[in-house]
Amino acid sequence: MSEAKGPVGVIGLGIMGGAIARNLAAAGWHVVGYDIDAQPRAQAAAAGVTLGTSAADVAASAPTILTSLPTPAALSAVVDEIAAAGLPPRLLLEVSTFTLGDKIAAERVLREAGHELLDCPLSGTGAQARTKDLVIYASGDKASIAALRPLFADFSRQAYDLGPFGNGSKMKFVANLLVAIHNVASAEAFVLGMKAGLDPRQIYDLIKNGAGNSRVFELRGPFMAQDRYGGDNVTMKVGMWQKDMSVIGDFARKSGVPTPLFSATEPIYAAAMSTGHAGDDTASVCAVLEAMAGIKR
Repeated sequence: MSEAKGPVGVIGLGIMGGAIARNLAAAGWHVVGYDIDAQPRAQAAAAGVTLGTSAADVAASAPTILTSLPTPAALSAVVDEIAAAGLPPRLLLEVSTFTLGDKIAAERVLREAGHELLDCPLSGTGAQARTKDLVIYASGDKASIAALRPLFADFSRQAYDLGPFGNGSKMKFVANLLVAIHNVASAEAFVLGMKAGLDPRQIYDLIKNGAGNSRVFELRGPFMAQDRYGGDNVTMKVGMWQKDMSVIGDFARKSGVPTPLFSATEPIYAAAMSTGHAGDDTASVCAVLEAMAGIKR
């Protein structure tokens, strides 16, 4: 493996972080990764990622670190560990979806320890991450964002500078609000078609080529047509998506913005959680609507 592009750290090697780490390693970066779980560590190592022993160990090995974490508590723990490690200045890219408050608190802790944090959430699914089909909503120091363009190019198809810290997250909230709606709308369309006697594979093929198509339909429609929401089809788990739903809903309420369509999707995702789909892809809302319509496949 070539190390010509230098070292970069990835903390959190799950669906998104793992795909990013593998793509960066394949592109010639010396990737040092860490995850608390053994399985993603093993998968990353098999793809050429050097494993660190802790978040602080990764930060000691790489001046630039990308964090892709599941919860605000995980972010806080990683940030506190790096801040306490007494390291030279480090640049961190936080790509997860958390509240602005969580991101701002992390930025403050790192800044006080002499480090810099950029708010860089991603638009795209796990499947898109595998093929570098991600869009980066970067926000923070302009010069730092510009310097990261070569890195961004090796795990995404486009990166945007949204300006001041936090604007990246605001843009991600807007994008994911639409994802929530498009996903349930796609499932609703499949169920209507199946209830009318149409073949779900035909529904996918014809909608994809017509005016009713959306990027979400293209990405998750195949899972709905297959009636398969686990295994390799998991690009965003329903359980993890509930965190995003809560963040978006809270942001909209605090902003005084009515979200009737977004709000209408909330009980559908909650039903997916309560009917055994927490570990499945969010496309499993189709199974929820099928059950409500009395469809059995």
